[in-house]
Amino acid sequence: MSTPSAAPSAAPAAPAPAAPPAPSAVSASSAEAAPEPHRSSSRASVTFRAFRHHNYRLWAGADVVSVTGTWMQVLGVNWLVLSMTGSATSVGISLVMQALPTLLLGMWGGALADRLPTRPVVVGAQLAQAALAAVLAVVALTGAESVAPIYAVALAGGVVSALGGPALGRFGAEVVPPGDLPNAMALGSVINSAGRILGMSLAGALVPVIGTGGLFAVNAASFFVVIAAVAVMRRDELHPLGAAERQPGAVREGLAYVLRTPWLVVVLALSLVLGSLGRNYQVTMAAMSAGPLGAGAAGYGLLSTAFAVGTVVGGFLAAARPRLTIRLLLVTGAVTGVAQALSGLMPGLWAFASVMLPIAAGAVVIDTTVSARAQLDSPEAMRGRVIAALGIVGAGAGALGGPLLGWFSDAFGPRAALEIGGVSCVAASLLAAAVLARLSGRTLWQAAWARPLLRSA
Repeated sequence: MSTPSAAPSAAPAAPAPAAPPAPSAVSASSAEAAPEPHRSSSRASVTFRAFRHHNYRLWAGADVVSVTGTWMQVLGVNWLVLSMTGSATSVGISLVMQALPTLLLGMWGGALADRLPTRPVVVGAQLAQAALAAVLAVVALTGAESVAPIYAVALAGGVVSALGGPALGRFGAEVVPPGDLPNAMALGSVINSAGRILGMSLAGALVPVIGTGGLFAVNAASFFVVIAAVAVMRRDELHPLGAAERQPGAVREGLAYVLRTPWLVVVLALSLVLGSLGRNYQVTMAAMSAGPLGAGAAGYGLLSTAFAVGTVVGGFLAAARPRLTIRLLLVTGAVTGVAQALSGLMPGLWAFASVMLPIAAGAVVIDTTVSARAQLDSPEAMRGRVIAALGIVGAGAGALGGPLLGWFSDAFGPRAALEIGGVSCVAASLLAAAVLARLSGRTLWQAAWARPLLRSA
């Protein structure tokens, strides 16, 4: 259904209010556009309330299969490139080739999603991704000696994700009603985490049996599960979004909307900092394991497992909340930053792993809250371009944060890199809180205790 970087497409979204908000701060505890259901029901029914909807059950089931296949392919591509070149840098190049189109073409994909019917675009994107996975399978099975075809497929896959990802996320907006958006997105995070664990585990077990070509073939088949789920959804239970008018300058209009909406600029900027300096733990966990902790590859595997478990926990924590607010984003960003700074002081592997778990949980809460607020508090006709902006920020955070944290680790040591990143995240969260409070005409202290945190200017 999506690449790992295309998070919005994995978690269904819901319609925003019909009237576009003014270019000003929005209510942080503004209710998700409709009253939250089941306030008095049991915790379990609140946590899993999105599963009440038939179409969401189909969407979630297809997501499990597709995300599992995607991560099987990720492992297969990394292993194939590494075995052909013996270079970790070559593996990194393949990741850059996949992410670059999102940075360059993401807003065009958002403009298309806002204007075109979503279902045909979604089906077309799934067919294209299936074809590319099949090409990879042929490349692997025929024993190609050059990585050029793999890079070409990675680049083409990035283009498909950039142009089709916003439509996939926008179609997800039709699967659940507005009040269930945060819950559906949080459950989507759980599904992504579970699919990642399952996909990597299956790939590790199957690659000696069926080879990397077999992994790519399995992923190609997984996209047809998504197509089948979309085909059998009940049309009368969908929640169509308003479409943008067909007119020139749609990309420019989307960029202008983001830039003239102060609260959205602040949230996206905070997301960029938290995602770059407060994430990219593939770099810092590897550096800590190989360096100060002296745990080697086995230790890195343990840390990766702890982080994966933390993402599942974070998804359930977000799903259990009746609403996801800007206040929750700010508090979680600051607390997670403190935890990251403290992680650099942990003396041993198990102590470090124990801190990784809540950090991972906080990362999922942050991502889910940013996506929920950005989509719910934006006009329906702008939804695709807002999703594209989120994707661009996510891709930029990965591209910026990985090399930067790697340089910090090399220059100052892995512990200092974690401390620098953690302190930066705390500072960014406090600065964002101060700016949002100023937009609401309050002091930071007043905003911290008032409800809602922000009011429209």
